[in-house]
Amino acid sequence: MVNKVILIGNVGQDPEVRYTGDVNNSAKVATIRLATTERFRGRDGNLQEHTEWHNVVVWRNTADVVEKYVKKGTQLYIEGRLRTRSWEDQTGAKRYTTDIVADTLQLLGRRQDNQAPQGGYQTPGQTSYQQPAYQQPTYQQQA
Repeated sequence: MVNKVILIGNVGQDPEVRYTGDVNNSAKVATIRLATTERFRGRDGNLQEHTEWHNVVVWRNTADVVEKYVKKGTQLYIEGRLRTRSWEDQTGAKRYTTDIVADTLQLLGRRQDNQAPQGGYQTPGQTSYQQPAYQQPTYQQQA
């Protein structure tokens, strides 16, 4: 079986960064709202757009990168997997949400947009800047 998601989109708001657990046994986690837009021609021939919003979760070292370099408007390439979780709301109703747990994250766009560290590449005449992929350690969600 395969559970693989690949997205290229723009960050809709500054990432939320927090720590799990207590001070001695915590892990950094960042949550990103990522927008992907599909453009197509409708039956009437006019160009139309549909934007889909995704919740992306990144852990540990990748969360460090997100905290330092990702902000609203940053264009990202994400590879990860779907993870559905459930909880009970205040009325006792069971709620579900699906997140993308990122395994790979790349900063895309122009260098001045990202203010990313040196180490990416840019050739003369190239308008885009791509930061090398940051690999996240394997994460197993606690039940």
